[in-house]
Amino acid sequence: MRRLLVVSCSAVSLLGLLPVSGAVAVELPVRKAGLWEMKVLSGGSVPEMTMQQCTDATTDKDMATAMSPVAKDICSKQDIQKTATGYATDSVCGVAGMTIKSKAEITGDFNSAYTVKSTSHTEGGMAGAPRDSTSTIEAKWLGACKADQKPGDIMMPGGMKMNIKDMEKLKALIPKQPGK
Repeated sequence: MRRLLVVSCSAVSLLGLLPVSGAVAVELPVRKAGLWEMKVLSGGSVPEMTMQQCTDATTDKDMATAMSPVAKDICSKQDIQKTATGYATDSVCGVAGMTIKSKAEITGDFNSAYTVKSTSHTEGGMAGAPRDSTSTIEAKWLGACKADQKPGDIMMPGGMKMNIKDMEKLKALIPKQPGK
Protein backbone atom coordinates (compact mmCIF):
# COMPACT_ATOMS: atom_id res chain seq x y z
CA MET A 1 0.00 0.00 0.00
CA ARG A 2 2.81 2.37 0.88
CA ARG A 3 4.51 1.69 -2.48
CA LEU A 4 1.21 2.40 -4.30
CA LEU A 5 0.93 5.71 -2.44
CA VAL A 6 4.53 6.59 -3.35
CA VAL A 7 3.93 5.75 -7.02
CA SER A 8 0.65 7.73 -6.99
CA CYS A 9 2.33 10.74 -5.41
CA SER A 10 5.19 10.48 -7.90
CA ALA A 11 2.68 10.43 -10.73
CA VAL A 12 0.95 13.54 -9.35
CA SER A 13 4.34 15.22 -8.98
CA LEU A 14 5.13 14.37 -12.60
CA LEU A 15 1.77 15.83 -13.62
CA GLY A 16 2.98 19.06 -12.09
CA LEU A 17 5.70 19.14 -14.75
CA LEU A 18 3.28 18.95 -17.67
CA PRO A 19 1.99 22.05 -19.42
CA VAL A 20 -1.65 23.01 -19.01
CA SER A 21 -3.17 24.77 -21.99
CA GLY A 22 -3.57 28.49 -21.48
CA ALA A 23 -2.15 28.52 -17.94
CA VAL A 24 1.53 28.10 -18.71
CA ALA A 25 3.87 30.88 -19.74
CA VAL A 26 6.52 28.43 -20.99
CA GLU A 27 6.41 24.85 -22.28
CA LEU A 28 9.09 22.30 -21.53
CA PRO A 29 11.16 21.16 -24.54
CA VAL A 30 10.37 17.88 -26.28
CA ARG A 31 12.81 15.12 -25.35
CA LYS A 32 15.03 13.43 -27.93
CA ALA A 33 13.31 10.40 -29.47
CA GLY A 34 14.39 7.02 -28.12
CA LEU A 35 14.62 5.15 -24.83
CA TRP A 36 14.91 7.25 -21.67
CA GLU A 37 15.77 5.87 -18.24
CA MET A 38 14.32 7.80 -15.32
CA LYS A 39 15.71 7.10 -11.87
CA VAL A 40 13.52 8.47 -9.07
CA LEU A 41 15.46 9.10 -5.86
CA SER A 42 13.30 10.02 -2.88
CA GLY A 43 14.52 11.03 0.51
CA GLY A 44 13.81 8.94 3.60
CA SER A 45 12.75 5.30 3.66
CA VAL A 46 11.30 5.19 0.14
CA PRO A 47 13.43 2.99 -2.12
CA GLU A 48 14.90 4.21 -5.40
CA MET A 49 12.67 3.50 -8.41
CA THR A 50 13.88 3.19 -12.01
CA MET A 51 11.63 3.17 -15.06
CA GLN A 52 12.17 3.47 -18.78
CA GLN A 53 10.11 5.22 -21.42
CA CYS A 54 10.22 4.85 -25.19
CA THR A 55 9.34 8.20 -26.75
CA ASP A 56 9.31 10.24 -29.90
CA ALA A 57 8.42 13.90 -30.56
CA THR A 58 4.76 13.10 -31.24
CA THR A 59 4.43 10.98 -28.09
CA ASP A 60 5.99 13.65 -25.87
CA LYS A 61 3.55 16.23 -27.25
CA ASP A 62 0.64 13.78 -27.03
CA MET A 63 1.55 13.03 -23.41
CA ALA A 64 1.31 16.70 -22.52
CA THR A 65 -1.96 17.01 -24.45
CA ALA A 66 -3.47 13.84 -22.97
CA MET A 67 -2.40 14.63 -19.41
CA SER A 68 -3.36 18.30 -19.54
CA PRO A 69 -7.07 17.56 -18.94
CA VAL A 70 -6.11 15.35 -15.98
CA ALA A 71 -3.77 18.00 -14.61
CA LYS A 72 -6.38 20.68 -15.23
CA ASP A 73 -8.89 18.64 -13.19
CA ILE A 74 -6.59 18.01 -10.23
CA CYS A 75 -4.19 20.99 -10.24
CA SER A 76 -5.33 24.47 -9.25
CA LYS A 77 -1.92 25.95 -10.07
CA GLN A 78 0.75 25.00 -12.61
CA ASP A 79 3.42 27.52 -13.48
CA ILE A 80 6.50 26.85 -15.59
CA GLN A 81 9.17 29.49 -15.99
CA LYS A 82 12.43 29.52 -17.96
CA THR A 83 15.45 30.19 -15.73
CA ALA A 84 19.13 30.85 -16.42
CA THR A 85 19.92 27.16 -15.82
CA GLY A 86 16.74 25.46 -17.11
CA TYR A 87 13.17 25.61 -15.86
CA ALA A 88 11.30 26.07 -12.59
CA THR A 89 7.83 24.74 -11.85
CA ASP A 90 5.36 25.57 -9.10
CA SER A 91 2.17 23.53 -8.75
CA VAL A 92 -0.70 22.81 -6.38
CA CYS A 93 -2.57 19.56 -7.07
CA GLY A 94 -5.14 17.51 -5.20
CA VAL A 95 -5.96 13.81 -5.42
CA ALA A 96 -7.70 11.36 -3.06
CA GLY A 97 -8.27 14.11 -0.49
CA MET A 98 -4.61 15.13 -0.48
CA THR A 99 -3.24 18.53 -1.41
CA ILE A 100 0.26 18.43 -2.87
CA LYS A 101 2.23 21.66 -3.29
CA SER A 102 5.36 21.11 -5.38
CA LYS A 103 8.28 23.14 -6.63
CA ALA A 104 10.87 21.77 -9.04
CA GLU A 105 14.06 22.84 -10.77
CA ILE A 106 14.76 21.19 -14.12
CA THR A 107 18.23 21.29 -15.65
CA GLY A 108 19.75 19.53 -18.62
CA ASP A 109 19.42 19.46 -22.37
CA PHE A 110 16.51 17.03 -23.05
CA ASN A 111 18.78 15.39 -25.68
CA SER A 112 21.12 13.33 -23.49
CA ALA A 113 20.17 13.93 -19.85
CA TYR A 114 18.14 16.12 -17.54
CA THR A 115 17.53 16.31 -13.80
CA VAL A 116 14.39 17.30 -11.91
CA LYS A 117 14.88 18.25 -8.26
CA SER A 118 11.58 18.75 -6.47
CA THR A 119 10.24 19.50 -3.04
CA SER A 120 6.65 18.90 -2.04
CA HIS A 121 4.36 19.46 0.90
CA THR A 122 1.46 17.00 1.27
CA GLU A 123 -1.57 17.42 3.52
CA GLY A 124 -4.75 15.42 4.06
CA GLY A 125 -5.98 12.12 2.67
CA MET A 126 -4.04 8.95 3.39
CA ALA A 127 -0.92 11.02 3.96
CA GLY A 128 -2.01 11.63 7.54
CA ALA A 129 0.01 14.39 9.17
CA PRO A 130 1.42 17.07 6.85
CA ARG A 131 4.61 15.83 5.25
CA ASP A 132 7.48 17.44 3.37
CA SER A 133 9.48 15.43 0.89
CA THR A 134 12.19 15.84 -1.69
CA SER A 135 12.89 13.80 -4.77
CA THR A 136 15.25 13.83 -7.70
CA ILE A 137 14.58 12.38 -11.12
CA GLU A 138 17.74 11.64 -13.06
CA ALA A 139 16.83 11.01 -16.70
CA LYS A 140 19.25 9.88 -19.35
CA TRP A 141 18.89 8.93 -22.97
CA LEU A 142 19.90 5.31 -23.57
CA GLY A 143 19.58 5.14 -27.37
CA ALA A 144 16.97 3.65 -29.67
CA CYS A 145 13.90 1.95 -28.21
CA LYS A 146 14.06 -1.84 -27.96
CA ALA A 147 12.47 -3.94 -30.71
CA ASP A 148 9.44 -4.85 -28.54
CA GLN A 149 8.76 -1.22 -27.54
CA LYS A 150 6.72 1.46 -29.21
CA PRO A 151 6.60 5.20 -28.48
CA GLY A 152 4.68 5.83 -25.27
CA ASP A 153 5.62 2.53 -23.60
CA ILE A 154 6.67 2.92 -19.96
CA MET A 155 8.44 0.03 -18.29
CA MET A 156 7.79 0.25 -14.56
CA PRO A 157 9.62 -1.52 -11.72
CA GLY A 158 8.64 -5.17 -11.44
CA GLY A 159 8.21 -5.55 -15.19
CA MET A 160 4.86 -3.79 -15.50
CA LYS A 161 4.52 -2.16 -18.92
CA MET A 162 1.96 0.45 -19.89
CA ASN A 163 1.55 2.91 -22.72
CA ILE A 164 1.02 6.61 -22.09
CA LYS A 165 -1.78 6.54 -24.66
CA ASP A 166 -3.74 4.42 -22.17
CA MET A 167 -3.55 7.25 -19.59
CA GLU A 168 -6.76 8.78 -20.95
CA LYS A 169 -8.52 5.57 -19.89
CA LEU A 170 -6.92 5.81 -16.43
CA LYS A 171 -8.16 9.38 -15.98
CA ALA A 172 -11.52 7.98 -14.85
CA LEU A 173 -9.76 6.27 -11.91
CA ILE A 174 -8.50 9.53 -10.38
CA PRO A 175 -10.84 10.62 -7.59
CA LYS A 176 -12.57 13.91 -8.27
CA GLN A 177 -11.88 16.82 -5.95
CA PRO A 178 -14.87 18.28 -4.10
CA GLY A 179 -16.41 21.13 -6.03
CA LYS A 180 -14.96 20.05 -9.41
